[in-house]
Amino acid sequence: MTREICEVVITADNADWLVEFSRRLVGDRLAACGQHIAAIRSVYRWDGAVQDEPEARVALHTRVDLVSRIVERANDEHPYDVPCVLALPVVAANPAYVDWVLAETEGTSPDR
Repeated sequence: MTREICEVVITADNADWLVEFSRRLVGDRLAACGQHIAAIRSVYRWDGAVQDEPEARVALHTRVDLVSRIVERANDEHPYDVPCVLALPVVAANPAYVDWVLAETEGTSPDR
């Protein structure tokens, strides 16, 4: 993993809500940035039936050690009963970009 950063994917049925949630995470330095895709289509099983729904998606860039705090915030604030929050490893990246992500989330870890 590249110096302890990752990409956290979150989906929601309301693109505006997801942008505001991302703004709060960036404002609180839990993520360096959020890259949004306003229109995706999700197919999944829920309550015993296959669903096919429009959603929005964000890819947040953050420190690995902040993922649990992002999951906690999503569980508290997300309109879904079970929000999709996935942390994906970064196996290679521009070192200067990694430095930027680390600097933008600096001081947010309990270990720092």
